[in-house]
Amino acid sequence: MQLTIGKLAKQAEVTIETIRYYQQIGLLDEPEKPSSGYRLYPPGAINRIRFIKRAQQAGFTLKEIAELLSFDGTHCSDVRQIAEQKCQQIDAQIEDLIALRKVLGNLVKRCQKTDASTGRCSLIDNFSNEKIIKF
Repeated sequence: MQLTIGKLAKQAEVTIETIRYYQQIGLLDEPEKPSSGYRLYPPGAINRIRFIKRAQQAGFTLKEIAELLSFDGTHCSDVRQIAEQKCQQIDAQIEDLIALRKVLGNLVKRCQKTDASTGRCSLIDNFSNEKIIKF
């Protein structure tokens, strides 16, 4: 059963604007508009949109998703390599976030010790002085 853009959006749990954006950037084909009215989308478009949304939730960018979609299902090693790179990228982000959390935690501790005696917020002072904070 063919779907209008509104029904596609509802079934795929996205907005019409999302569908149009995916079409604009080439992630989703835009059907020809018949002279009789509305564009009709194939039922497979639901799965494609769901794939895109799930891949985004897994941390993939739209550019990376386009690359994944370009494989025809027979390039498992290529897909695995992209997923492994994404895992490495996520690991690096986690390390950066842990370091950032440590720096911010230290600033909060320093703030608790000095604010009452100086009448100034050391956290604001540290953010103002680029030489003190190193991430």
